[in-house]
Amino acid sequence: MAVGMSGPHAAHAAVVRADGGPQGPAVADVLGLDPDDLPDGLVVADGTGRIICFNAAAARITAVPSAAALGRPVAEVLPLEDLKGRRWWELTDPYGGLATRTGQPERNLLLPGGREVLVSARYVRGTPTGPVRRLVVSLRGTEARRRTERSNAELIATVAHELRSPLTSVKGFTATLLAKWERFTDDQKRLMLETVYADANRVTRLITELLDISRIDSGRLELRRQPVDLSAAVERHVQAHTAAGQDPGRFLVRTCQPLPAVWADPDKVDQVLGNLLENAVRHGEGTVTIDVAPAPAKSDERGAAVTVSDEGPGIPEESMSRVFTRFWRGSKRGGTGLGLYIVKGIVEAHGGTITVGRGPGGGAEFRFMLPVSTPAYLG
Repeated sequence: MAVGMSGPHAAHAAVVRADGGPQGPAVADVLGLDPDDLPDGLVVADGTGRIICFNAAAARITAVPSAAALGRPVAEVLPLEDLKGRRWWELTDPYGGLATRTGQPERNLLLPGGREVLVSARYVRGTPTGPVRRLVVSLRGTEARRRTERSNAELIATVAHELRSPLTSVKGFTATLLAKWERFTDDQKRLMLETVYADANRVTRLITELLDISRIDSGRLELRRQPVDLSAAVERHVQAHTAAGQDPGRFLVRTCQPLPAVWADPDKVDQVLGNLLENAVRHGEGTVTIDVAPAPAKSDERGAAVTVSDEGPGIPEESMSRVFTRFWRGSKRGGTGLGLYIVKGIVEAHGGTITVGRGPGGGAEFRFMLPVSTPAYLG
C-alpha cells in the first residue's frame, strides 16, 4: 500500500503484480496524486500486460470494478474493438510490435455492448527501442465530444439559414438595379438600396456574433478597459430606441448615486446593454425599467449592477437554465439565439456575473454586475 494512503482509494492507486505483491513505488508517490482524482480513465499495465492501476474514472467508463480489473490482462479487461469490429489489441500489439513506437493517438473504439469510448495509449520503455515496461491507457467518454459536434453542426445550420435570406435579397436587388437601372424612379432605387444596406448590416452583425463566439469559446476575448459611466451608457441606448420610433414613456431609468468607478471595455458594455434592451423591447411588454446601482452589499467585490426588466409574460421557469445557452430563443420573433450567450461571455470576461429571473412586473429581469476592476495597462 502506498505510504500515507488508506481506505478504498489505496486499492486503486497501489501498484501490484498479478499475484497481488508490491512492484515498485506506488502510482500516487510517482505522480504526486491519487489516480482517482483524475477526470479521465487511467489504466496502467506492467511489462507482462497485467493491470497495476485502474482508477475510479476507468471503472465508471467501463463498468468494471477496480478490484476486478487489477492483476488481470489488459486485453481481457478492455476487449476494445475498432468501428469495423477488429480487435484493437491485436492490431496495435503494444508488447510485440515495432520497438520504435511510443504509443497510439486518440481514437473512437467500442467496448462490449457497443459503447463508444475515446482511447489513447502511451508505451513506456526503459530505453528508446527496449521492451515496453509500462502501458498507459487513457479513457474518455464521448458525450462531451458529441455535444460539441452537435453544437457546431447547429451553429453551421443557423449561420447558413441566417445568411441565405439577406444575401438572396442583396443579390436580387443589385442584379435588378444593374439590369434595369433606367426603368426605376429615384424613389424606387432608394428603397432597393436601403434594403440592400439593411441586409448587408444584418450579415455584418452575424459575422460579428460568430467572431465573438469564437473568441469567447477560446478564451481570447480582448478587453480594453477604460472608465465607463454606466448611467450615461444606458441613457444613450434609451435615446437610440426613442429616436427609432419607440415611445419615450415606455422606458424608466433609475440611477442610485454614487456609483463606483467601473473600468470596463465600453464597446463590450454597449454590446451587453444593446442586447438586453433590444430583447426587452422586442420580446417584452409594458414599461422597460433599467436600474443602475452599486453592487449589492452582500457581493464579495465592489462594482455596479444594471437591471433590465419588463412587464411581459416573462420566461418560463423551465427555460431559465437555458437562457444563456447557444440558440435559445424566447419567442419566434427572429434572431439567431446567440445574443444572450455572447452577453454572458462578455460579462464573465470582465469578471462579472449575470442572472435572469422574474421582475416585479411579471416579465423577464436580467441583472449583470461589473466589478470595479483596473485599467488595461495595469491588468
